[in-house]
Amino acid sequence: MPTLTLLLEDGPRTISVEEGALAADVLGRAGLDVDMPCGGQGRCGKCRVWASGRLSPPDSSERGALSGEELRTGFRLACRCRILGDAQLRPAYRAAVSQICASGAGEASGPVQDPLFHTLGAAVDIGTTTLAAQLYGRSGLLGSAAAPNPQRTYGADVISRIGRAMAGDGPVLAGCIRRAVSALLEQMCRAAGRDTRELDGLAITGNTAMLHLLTGTDPSGLAAAPFQARELFGKTVPAGALELPCPPDTPVYLPRCVSAFVGGDITTALLASGICRRPKSALLMDIGTNGEIALWHKGELLCCSTAAGPAFEGAGLSQGMQGAPGAIDHVSAAGGRVSVHTIGDRPAVGICGSGAIDAVAALLAVGALDETGCFTGEADEYPLTGQVRFTQQDIRQIQLAKSAIRAGTETLLHRAGVGAQELSQAAVAGGFGSYVDLGSAAAIGLVPEELVGRCRVLGNAALAGAAMLLRRGALAEESESLARQAKTLDLAADPYFIEQYVEQMLF
Repeated sequence: MPTLTLLLEDGPRTISVEEGALAADVLGRAGLDVDMPCGGQGRCGKCRVWASGRLSPPDSSERGALSGEELRTGFRLACRCRILGDAQLRPAYRAAVSQICASGAGEASGPVQDPLFHTLGAAVDIGTTTLAAQLYGRSGLLGSAAAPNPQRTYGADVISRIGRAMAGDGPVLAGCIRRAVSALLEQMCRAAGRDTRELDGLAITGNTAMLHLLTGTDPSGLAAAPFQARELFGKTVPAGALELPCPPDTPVYLPRCVSAFVGGDITTALLASGICRRPKSALLMDIGTNGEIALWHKGELLCCSTAAGPAFEGAGLSQGMQGAPGAIDHVSAAGGRVSVHTIGDRPAVGICGSGAIDAVAALLAVGALDETGCFTGEADEYPLTGQVRFTQQDIRQIQLAKSAIRAGTETLLHRAGVGAQELSQAAVAGGFGSYVDLGSAAAIGLVPEELVGRCRVLGNAALAGAAMLLRRGALAEESESLARQAKTLDLAADPYFIEQYVEQMLF
């Protein structure tokens, strides 16, 4: 068998691999997941590695994604490069988790009443891009932890992952997310001086697809019309069935989903927001890879889901990345020029979602972009810094994503017969919503301008709601009732949504 030497930050590691093994698979088995937003199709070019030795020759995907200079100096795409004999490989990028939001409004509200645990409990949010968790004792919060979702190796969006599961990779997807959740539980317990064997109650929330993949439930019903989920959850399963590092009979509560693409994360976010406990009309917006929106109006709950794509998470952009040191997270305009800020005040190496929203708003403000999203000069890119450029294709990705979210919002309001100006508040949930500048979001048309002054940023409301369920078991019935009564709009068949989608493409 060929010998592969992995050149890692902590020193070289030598492993044996099968001849013809894909570099991405080898890295994954070695615990070194590689970001592949396109699901390993060779389109995004984000899985760059340096490699030498006996390798498969670069294919057309690699020649299209990598420059001639990169190919000459040994860069390859991990999703296309195969190991044919003894070789060396150095991962080019390792994800950082510094900007993952692991807190949210509502998490500590109310007393512990009939909790779902006796000694030690944990709440977990499985997001499409990130994971976040909190550890609780009877006295309160003991710790928190976060990590990237390792399933990103199989695609940045849920559709890509569902496709991989249907192709036979379901057990692999289930295994990697279970190991990641287990690692968060172990990390929190270790930091708190506790043992995972003390865990005797958990609440794990996530969108419908994420819960299907976690539990190993067939997700094929989510892949094509009429988009019927095999399971809507709202039930308890034993921890042993999920291979978690606590006693196998530990109860794990999975919140009820509303529909195929409005998941348990929205149910728990609604719980944390409290908007359905008040008489006034209000909106909940979870802006991310999957844009999920809920409207509470006259005692009725109307929901929709719109595929924004991964641009708001940094994926799909030419130099996009997650919120890590060196990522441009804010861009401002003054005196006809733009300036940038990076996470950790490090030299800029890429741009994350909040920075991308700011960048579009700033380029509009200085006149570098017109209302159609085209650059006004001759160039098809704009240099934000010496190292990071925003391209015409980046603008289009943001344009498509913001149009999907805004059109979904307008369609909900239209079908309910209520105007944005009539809403008492707009609760913004999700990690992306925690960092985005709402003024920039309104400037590009992502949110209605009338709502900016009435927006309430909740942070990770899905996790906060899961923590509320964990601490007050009676809330499970309330959350399940909310999910059952909610009505989901089918945007794909709604002519008003199609009309709005086209109209909201303009800035």
